[in-house]
Amino acid sequence: MLSEFEERWGKEYLPICQSWRRNWSRLTPFFFYPPEIRKVIYTTNAIESVNMSLRKITKNRGSFPSDESLIKLFYLAQRNISERWNRPIKDSKGR
Repeated sequence: MLSEFEERWGKEYLPICQSWRRNWSRLTPFFFYPPEIRKVIYTTNAIESVNMSLRKITKNRGSFPSDESLIKLFYLAQRNISERWNRPIKDSKGR
């Protein structure tokens, strides 16, 4: 599987191939999970990403005048996060 990836993408994604080659024994167990479990793992990463984004916007604020102001901030942040997720994925050349 890794060799096939390297043949197809090795020139374009050399650092990824090198990293995967070094860590292959840690990566392969993931592929043995059924698709349903892998989907949960992906979802967990997405949830962690949202939590990180929300923590980032509240980190530098000491306090909020009201609960409503915090909810509004989270609402606006969530809109931005959702917008980012709905954008088309750019290729390696930024297109």
